[in-house]
Amino acid sequence: MSDRYGVVGNPIEHSLSPQIHIAFAEQTGEDLVYEKLLAPLDGFVKTVSAFFAEGGRGLNVTVPFKLQACELADALTERAAAAGAVNTLMRDQDGRLLGDNTDGAGLVADIRDNLNWAIQDQRVLLLGAGGAARGALLPLLAERPAQLHIANRTAAKACQLADEFSHYGALSGGGLEPLCSGFDLVINASSASLDNQLPPLPKYLFTSSGRAYDMVYGATPTPFVHWAREQGVEAADGLGMLVGQAAEAFFLWRGVAPLVEPVQAQLRRALLSGQ
Repeated sequence: MSDRYGVVGNPIEHSLSPQIHIAFAEQTGEDLVYEKLLAPLDGFVKTVSAFFAEGGRGLNVTVPFKLQACELADALTERAAAAGAVNTLMRDQDGRLLGDNTDGAGLVADIRDNLNWAIQDQRVLLLGAGGAARGALLPLLAERPAQLHIANRTAAKACQLADEFSHYGALSGGGLEPLCSGFDLVINASSASLDNQLPPLPKYLFTSSGRAYDMVYGATPTPFVHWAREQGVEAADGLGMLVGQAAEAFFLWRGVAPLVEPVQAQLRRALLSGQ
């Protein structure tokens, strides 16, 4: 019988996780099935418990349950504990429910390995101080940037987050205004693109070789990607991060590292064709 995996959330119909993990399984020859689980807003624990009680091997967790998944897990990886949120669950050999957060690793893998953009020794600006930013901080700091500055509409929230993670590396925080220029890499982890909005950003934010990355993706460029390209810098959206975080989860579950490039290209073609 095929091993059973899935993604749990509410809503869940839009999730691309089944396409991604089925493609990974076909590519690597792993025998598994992968399904979508719609959990009632007040029934996450019951849904997850039933899934694992029936022999499920692992779950991806999406909105709005990442915080509940963190509380439910018996043990957390360092990056999940730092993020305070879990997007991947699995039963370990001792029967414990292990929680991981692969979002930041997927982000770094896309920037560093797929796009071939440097993070080490670069001046990095991270926009936003919510859950997406929190999940990205530990993997970003592990790349040893020369500076990592968090900017948020509410400056106090960015400063608090910077202080919380300061023992991991060179980190600072502040508001969106005023922001100095001279960043090599600007990463949008705010929710602005989800609302088709652009954070209030000054021009001349980038170095001459600067780059921009939006964690949100779509069939057309996000407002942030469009704005960055107008500034004359290379910019990318977060589709590669989506595939990268799934690859991290797949490796955690199966011990096999899939190739992300063909799956990302497949999803991009589907987005552009409106499928």
